Amino acid sequence: MGQFSGGCSLTFSIFVLLLGSRAPATLARGARGEALQHGQSETLPRFLQEPVDAYIIKSNPIKLRCQAQPALQIFFKCNGEWVHQSQHMSQEHADVVTGLKIREVMINISRQQVEDFHGPEDYWCLCVAWSHLGTSKSRKASVRIAYLRKNFEQDPQGTEVPLDGMIVLHCRPPEGVPVAEVEWLKNDEPLSFGDDGMSNTRGDHDLIISEARLSDSGNYTCAASNIVAKRRSATAVVVVYVNGGWSSWTGWSPCSVHCGRGVQKRSRTCTNPAPLNGGAFCEGTPSQKSPCNTVCPVDGGWGEWSEWSVCSSDCERQRSRECTAPEPKHGGRLCDGVAAAAENCTGGLCTQNRKLLHDAKPQGVERTSDVALYSGLAAGVVTMVMLIIAVTLYRRSQSEYGVDVIDSSALTGGFQSFSFKTSRQANPLLINSSMQPDLTVSRTYTSPMCFQDSIDKEIMAEHSLLDPLPDLKAKGISLLVPHGGIAEDTTWEMYMSINQEDSSAMSEDGSEIFLSPAVTYGPPGLDLSCPTAMTVAHCAEVSAENWTIRLKRQTQDNKWEEVMSVDEESTSCYCLLEAQRCHVLLGQPGRYALVGEALNQEAAKRLRLAVFGGLDSSNSLGFTIRVYCVEDTPHSFQEVAVGERSRGGRLLEEPKIMLFRGNTFSLQVSIQDVPRLLWSIKPFNTCQEFSFSQVWAGNQCPLQCAFSLERYSHSSSQLSCKISIRQVAGEEQILQIYTSVVENEKGVVPFFTQSDCTVTSQTGSRAFKIPLSIRQRITATFDAANSNGKDWQLLAQKLHIDRNLCYFACQESPSSVILSLWEAQHQDPGDLDSLASALEEIGKVQSPRGPPALCSTKEDSEFTKVG
Repeated sequence: MGQFSGGCSLTFSIFVLLLGSRAPATLARGARGEALQHGQSETLPRFLQEPVDAYIIKSNPIKLRCQAQPALQIFFKCNGEWVHQSQHMSQEHADVVTGLKIREVMINISRQQVEDFHGPEDYWCLCVAWSHLGTSKSRKASVRIAYLRKNFEQDPQGTEVPLDGMIVLHCRPPEGVPVAEVEWLKNDEPLSFGDDGMSNTRGDHDLIISEARLSDSGNYTCAASNIVAKRRSATAVVVVYVNGGWSSWTGWSPCSVHCGRGVQKRSRTCTNPAPLNGGAFCEGTPSQKSPCNTVCPVDGGWGEWSEWSVCSSDCERQRSRECTAPEPKHGGRLCDGVAAAAENCTGGLCTQNRKLLHDAKPQGVERTSDVALYSGLAAGVVTMVMLIIAVTLYRRSQSEYGVDVIDSSALTGGFQSFSFKTSRQANPLLINSSMQPDLTVSRTYTSPMCFQDSIDKEIMAEHSLLDPLPDLKAKGISLLVPHGGIAEDTTWEMYMSINQEDSSAMSEDGSEIFLSPAVTYGPPGLDLSCPTAMTVAHCAEVSAENWTIRLKRQTQDNKWEEVMSVDEESTSCYCLLEAQRCHVLLGQPGRYALVGEALNQEAAKRLRLAVFGGLDSSNSLGFTIRVYCVEDTPHSFQEVAVGERSRGGRLLEEPKIMLFRGNTFSLQVSIQDVPRLLWSIKPFNTCQEFSFSQVWAGNQCPLQCAFSLERYSHSSSQLSCKISIRQVAGEEQILQIYTSVVENEKGVVPFFTQSDCTVTSQTGSRAFKIPLSIRQRITATFDAANSNGKDWQLLAQKLHIDRNLCYFACQESPSSVILSLWEAQHQDPGDLDSLASALEEIGKVQSPRGPPALCSTKEDSEFTKVG
């Protein structure tokens, strides 16, 4: 490193001494004059800015600055040596207030310079400033290379503490320059200190919680950081457990015997509080017994009969007895039998008015009774007939549609549901989501959906093949082809398949996602004279402010094109969106799906959460818990259920529904409250996470994570824990697990409520709730123009189908299409009463109403012709 010459310094000193010995007064005057000429005051240099301590980060050099006033020269001196003048960068300017000159100097210090220095202390530099009156030195500034080691000197250790106990977690951060700052994290979120009994000893970085609460259980991490890097310690699992406490004793039970010596019991439960997080169970017995004596009941017994009484004027005599041998006591039974008896005392020869008592009544009396009986029956029949006629006339006067339309019993009369199912019961059947319909087979099927491959298609009975009116139903999916939809004497091979699509294929920017499975029905060339009604289950939490939901159709080049938005009106398609289903009226076959675009972060989709479990086949002490997060559609959950059945899984808790919002936050699944004294779990396996895109776009279906547990001994047969499923900054659901894991209870819990194959096919009149004759009469009545205003528009209003009426106006039979949509809505049995009620309300409408302006589009002329 460069420095000033020593000879130059010595010459300057000698020069000052000589001048001082000869003419000190002259030198003083000369110095003052030169200082005045340069605008300098008669003071030593004063530092306005001194060099400060600095750290070299990686290989980036640092800059040291000095600023003094007044100063003729400023030089840096590092580690006792002068820095060469060429390495200085200097500038000067005048103070705007005093006019004095201010000089500023700056040098660069590289990492190599610091590493090459080997001295007893750190690399240091200072500034030396000259003026006419002398020199001034600045403070020393040290220059150090910044770093942070990888390993902590002491990691926090997991612990288990009782409720209200003290939690102390120790942390020694890695060695570093500058010294690292420490921050504590709980479940990856920063902790705040000083609140709720939580404190942090800043000197040694320990985390101290004076009174532990249940909410303090979690995964704690010590984070250290400085200007170079950040480091995180190993995670310390803190479990706050609760030891069980006995409840109060119950009252004594009744004596165990009804007669003699027995016992009575009382009990208590370990619920005050219940043990949590592996806390100790209550000590002592949960029940107590005490001897008891119960007086035995005495059943009553009859005494002797009394003597017969004197024969009375009614030709009878009587006698009695009492239940006194013994009397019933202490709840004993009463005597069986009668307490008194009577008999004829003349052997049947006793007479009244000189006639035997058993003689028949006079014939005149009997004849009179028969006439009265027949007269009453005749009057009742006549009254009933007149009542029926009166009711019939009244109903016809109230409604122009007739009793067979209004009465719900007429709507349901003669209709019985019927479904075809596969005969291969041994094969678990499921709609194969990855298979395309086989259109090369020259056979005709009512529904080829319930199969694994093409040879499993079931050929239905010949009479069903020729029926052109099928109703295909799958889990959450249905397709209804109305009467007249296919021409008579025409046979089509119809099919329907369900596919779970990947949302990544929907849009490049990922703004649109699938909200339902993709449903395909065909064949492509199917000629329909009226729309089909398709019902599709979806997983969106419906809200017009949060979602834009569209119906899309896949084209031949595998792209998806928009058919319509469910909030808009269209004459080519109709969508009726409900909370969990969407009913669509379609005019042509193809592959359709509901897609959604989130408008804000409040948009949410429903997830169905389920937890299954089973023994580990490779470890006799192991038990595996599998958690699934799938879209809340029946088809998605059915795939999970069938897969678990094949591996012998058990449903450990009823599935729950959770709202997953589009706020870009991930989904975390964690296992909690595992009894650590009985079970162990693999480290770093207590919390697993799914990224937002995995859940939101459905890129991985179904979402699954597993927790592997191991019991310490075969005697541990019970497992209790909690599965927490939460979206960061969102909703959380808890699945509570109580199960037995012993070998003899390995059987599969029945979690199916229906057959694996949920596809059914109904044909002909069996496919429709409304009998054909009633349907034809309704459509004929409401399609025709009516002066009373009782037309198809009023029918749609009463059936709560009062939007996008332009679509119905463009149909050949609006009423028929409305009824098809109503039938798709009301697929459950017993819903015909609502239709009957709507027709009754229409029958009560008295005042005519003017038809509203349905459409203001270019299709007005077409609507006028149809209307």
